[in-house]
Amino acid sequence: MKEFELKYGCNPNQKPSRIYMAEGGDLPVEILSGRPGYINFLDAFNSWQLVKELKEVTGMASAASFKHVSPSGAAVGRPLDGKLKKACFVEDIEGIDDSPIACAYARARGTDRMSSFGDWIALSEVCDRTAAQLIKREVSDGIIAPGYTAEALEILMTKRKGSYNIVKIDRDYVPEETERKQVFGVTFEQGRNNFRIDRQLLANVVTENKLIGEDAARDLLVSLITLKYTQSNSVCYAFDGQTIGVGAGQQSRIHCTRLAGTKADTWQLRQSDRVLELPFRDDLGRADRDNAIDGYINKNEEDVCEEGVWQKYFTNRPMPFTREEQEAYLATVKGVSLGSDAFFPFPDNIDRAVKSGVSFIAQPGGSIRDDLVIERCNSYGIAMAFTGMRLFHH
Repeated sequence: MKEFELKYGCNPNQKPSRIYMAEGGDLPVEILSGRPGYINFLDAFNSWQLVKELKEVTGMASAASFKHVSPSGAAVGRPLDGKLKKACFVEDIEGIDDSPIACAYARARGTDRMSSFGDWIALSEVCDRTAAQLIKREVSDGIIAPGYTAEALEILMTKRKGSYNIVKIDRDYVPEETERKQVFGVTFEQGRNNFRIDRQLLANVVTENKLIGEDAARDLLVSLITLKYTQSNSVCYAFDGQTIGVGAGQQSRIHCTRLAGTKADTWQLRQSDRVLELPFRDDLGRADRDNAIDGYINKNEEDVCEEGVWQKYFTNRPMPFTREEQEAYLATVKGVSLGSDAFFPFPDNIDRAVKSGVSFIAQPGGSIRDDLVIERCNSYGIAMAFTGMRLFHH
């Protein structure tokens, strides 16, 4: 297939629209089901690069959940404990412990379940039956993977009455070294970002605390590779082989750190007994449970514990999760890793990161206030590496 006609571009008025190979060769994908759109393919190709690189660096099955050309979550296929399974709504998935790729997607989707609603999925491995069962019951736009077992394909083909977008990509496809795009009729050209992110990138530890163990290094690499494919400015919190909070596309670095930190805190609090024991109504759907949990933790547009409101979600009225109780729970969190796609201009970012349990940081360095940022890390006992490489993505 040398080209594929799309229904429209980013918006319905943007026609005609297609994807094709400029040199006239075959596309590196096969569309097994559905009719993916313009934004679907942007998500597909960005997310595939992320999971492919994450697999190459860690050696582990990897998955990503993308929305609007940035990852909501990304993870490697580490097993989930009982609390995390329940927080990710996968405690009833048969065989999940035996499927690294299913574990990876459960974690990626579980990073930020509200943002992942209607996501695009990328898997580094062949999609198996267990992963397909998990995906089948989530609201999702489509999936890209290097292959599908016959059983997995049969399961996925039942989504959306057979119109679910299923894309197979050539695992061995290597794009040209030069990439181009047009804006306002002007063609931009640059070399592809082939910079390799690996353990050596964390060698320049500039703080008094020099200890970055293997688990922390893995999490920093997960964070940095995720940032490489996230709309900038961006920061990413990671823990236990997965992202737990991604702040994308903010104009201010501290706003990125706050946004991602709030997401990371929500991920932590979802695993608290207070949240895991919420008495949901049996007829409440998964998305409504996610919304109720977010409201319970973050006190959003409605008070889900208020009389006349709690009845929509719960069988009995839950006690509010107070800010003081949440802060006490979060105070026990340590060992979180944080990556930034560019330098921290002020030490306030470190102050916010510590509130979410950050113990390890990787950032390019290069600010005129690097000394102040290092000093603030030293005051908290944080180990921080300067990578020397900016990771902007637009």
